[in-house]
Amino acid sequence: MRQLIESSDVEKISFADHALLKNLCGENDKHLKLIENLEPVKVKAWGNNITISGQDGVVRKVSTLLQQLYAIMEKGWHLQSSDIDYAHRILSEDIHFELANIFLDTVFISSQKRVITPKSIAQRLYIEYMRNYDMIFSIGPAGTGKTYLAMAMAVSYLLERKVQRIILARPAVEAGERLGFLPGDLAEKVNPYLRPLYDALYDMIDMERASALIGKGLIEVAPLAFMRGRTLNDAFIILDEAQNTTSEQMKMFLTRLGFNSKAIITGDITQVDLPMDKTSGLIEAEKILKKTESIRFVYFSEIDVIRHPLVQDVIKAYARSEKQKSTNSNK
Repeated sequence: MRQLIESSDVEKISFADHALLKNLCGENDKHLKLIENLEPVKVKAWGNNITISGQDGVVRKVSTLLQQLYAIMEKGWHLQSSDIDYAHRILSEDIHFELANIFLDTVFISSQKRVITPKSIAQRLYIEYMRNYDMIFSIGPAGTGKTYLAMAMAVSYLLERKVQRIILARPAVEAGERLGFLPGDLAEKVNPYLRPLYDALYDMIDMERASALIGKGLIEVAPLAFMRGRTLNDAFIILDEAQNTTSEQMKMFLTRLGFNSKAIITGDITQVDLPMDKTSGLIEAEKILKKTESIRFVYFSEIDVIRHPLVQDVIKAYARSEKQKSTNSNK
């Protein structure tokens, strides 16, 4: 790949492998059209070349985007339309960031043969922390991969025999509902709260194998209350929806950690469903433990949302609304 012509508003790039270039452009140039929707540029492919026209700074960003994606494809990456959006978001944060550090960092290959990799700078940092620290708090809105990546890392650790079991926990009281008012026996009462954890698990490994691991006790999915009085050794432990723990529950959970174990605590502090007179254990833990050297906090925002693009717009709109309410209440 060789850069031939560059000016303040036009850049022409030549690519050596025509087949890779076709994949980079997408069927009927759909990837180039997506880039044109993301940035005010014109991107045209002809022969083994791509020409980018627009303002100098934008042309540079798009040129970097295309050249880095091509380099990743040379190493075997199969490019999809969603990768264009992820890569653009990453370079919009940091134009000098090496996309290969994210796209080629395989966390886990699921039973569906899908390669699970980080999709943002924050996700890459999250994975690095999970590899190198034993207690990590991940805080941010829904759809940012907090639980999903933790689950992928947990399954990877279990299958590689780095831990002996996975423990997945969630508070079982949310949105003002209490278990006693729900129909059914205890298992039927708590199952709706644990379903998202099962869904993520079944996305990693097929249901038959997951059921076998659960039956052997190698994977345990349980309400947080079931953790009381236990010491959890040789385990990868995930506490999901931690914003809905009370102060007492959070302290209880954090003190369960045993030898050769990791604890990942995930939550969204803007979605606390506890009664007004209860302090969120996640918010309190953040204040108390933020400066503890051996514990790491990673924060996600709307730019890390890996769902339909509309989800980012919804999160931004609600954030603006909350800010406006706060401003009005302070007047």
